Amino acid sequence: MKISVTSVSVGDQAKALAFYTEKLGFIKKHDIPIGDARWLTVVSPEAVEGVELLLEPNASYPAMKALKEALVNDGIPFTTFEVKDVYAEYNRLKALGVTFTFEPTDMGTTIVAILDDTCGNLIQIHQIKPGSV
Repeated sequence: MKISVTSVSVGDQAKALAFYTEKLGFIKKHDIPIGDARWLTVVSPEAVEGVELLLEPNASYPAMKALKEALVNDGIPFTTFEVKDVYAEYNRLKALGVTFTFEPTDMGTTIVAILDDTCGNLIQIHQIKPGSV
């Protein structure tokens, strides 16, 4: 068994696609119409055949809306992405206008930062420090 798709809840798939491709640098993999929505996935350019991130259009579902609001209010990321250099990625994203709620912080074995994806989610980026795994 392996993970092939994971998701992040979004209210506006077009807005999410723009953010995840133009700001974070992911590549659109699938864009299949399904009724009023789309099966819309992105992948890392570093692993085009790897895990897909589904930009799932369910933010208006009451339970998901409550969960997302609670996570944001508590400062908890919905998911996390690994990067090679948190400081470099933080600076690159800041230059693109991305808002961070938590600046790069050394947590011992990792360095983390948390950004706002403009779709109602906090997303953590992290770097595993050499020799810590």
